[in-house]
Amino acid sequence: MTTKLKVAVLYDQWEEQAPEPEPEPEKPVRKAKRKAKAIKKKKEKHDREEIFEALEKLGHEPFFHVLDGKTQSLFALAKCGADLVFNLTESYAGDDTKEMNVAAYMDLINLPYTGTGPHGNFLAQDKATAKKMFAFYDIRTPYFAMSYRGHLDHSHDINFPLIVKPVWEDGSIGIDANSLVGSVKELMARIQYIQDEFDSPALIEEYIEGREIYAGVLGSYEHAEALPLIELDLSKLPKGTPRIAGQDVKFEKDTEAYKLTKSAPVEGMDDDLTNRLQETALKAYRACKLRDYGRIDMRLNDKGEMFVIEANPNPWLASTQEFAMAAKKSGRSYTQLIGEIVDLARNRYGIS
Repeated sequence: MTTKLKVAVLYDQWEEQAPEPEPEPEKPVRKAKRKAKAIKKKKEKHDREEIFEALEKLGHEPFFHVLDGKTQSLFALAKCGADLVFNLTESYAGDDTKEMNVAAYMDLINLPYTGTGPHGNFLAQDKATAKKMFAFYDIRTPYFAMSYRGHLDHSHDINFPLIVKPVWEDGSIGIDANSLVGSVKELMARIQYIQDEFDSPALIEEYIEGREIYAGVLGSYEHAEALPLIELDLSKLPKGTPRIAGQDVKFEKDTEAYKLTKSAPVEGMDDDLTNRLQETALKAYRACKLRDYGRIDMRLNDKGEMFVIEANPNPWLASTQEFAMAAKKSGRSYTQLIGEIVDLARNRYGIS
């Protein structure tokens, strides 16, 4: 039987006034029958709530811990008494580039945690560095350039159409229909927008027309498994709309783009192509030093050529999202998935 662990479910909240710590989910209480009422739409749970419930089912003792961008919340983390932290942080004080610093802080205080370490977070989050790593490991990725305030850091001989996005942001931040450019004028305007809006270098890469394929990977650097492939179907977007996974497609539920797109397991793909995509995902996972779980985003063109777009450490674990979808397709329940992630971390740290 697995030893019970005290698990801190760690997430970041960075409003000017941080809310009170989230209450732990209460067990349902049977209520007396009453007259029928209008059916209310079920509130969608946060991934942290689903993970909390899964940890309880696994026999652990979970509790929430919030990093609110204040030093006191870091001190409190060091004293929280957790055997393991389930790390769901995506920033510190709203700064995405400091996600790796949270992992580094836990390393400094010898606090075990799930997911990728600071090294892997840096390599994956800096998209230009990640693409250089892909090239070193002979992983195909679109040709690109990087520009900041008139300085050209790197450039292939790239061709239009191009997609322009911030180097350091994740979650499709800074990506919308205007990210796809077809002329020098549009390119210059978009670079200026990225620099002004995000104070970030602009990553300028060749646009790959094709299918948007996500490969989840579960495991350590030495022993990793590529999960069944998931495709984000962009084919139903309105005519003239770029086939890109921008913020509207991924997160803005009231938009037409969100309603017309959906992710689902890939069906009917031949075994050879599936295997090549999964092997490419494993190479990219290792190239960026990811661990426990990650997602590799790829494009597949009509010639069967695959291009790695980016690597995502610690991807969104909501039960309705792509990583959990892939785990379910592999035969795992949501609780089993969370249990495997915990076990990968505890084995790495030698927690009995």
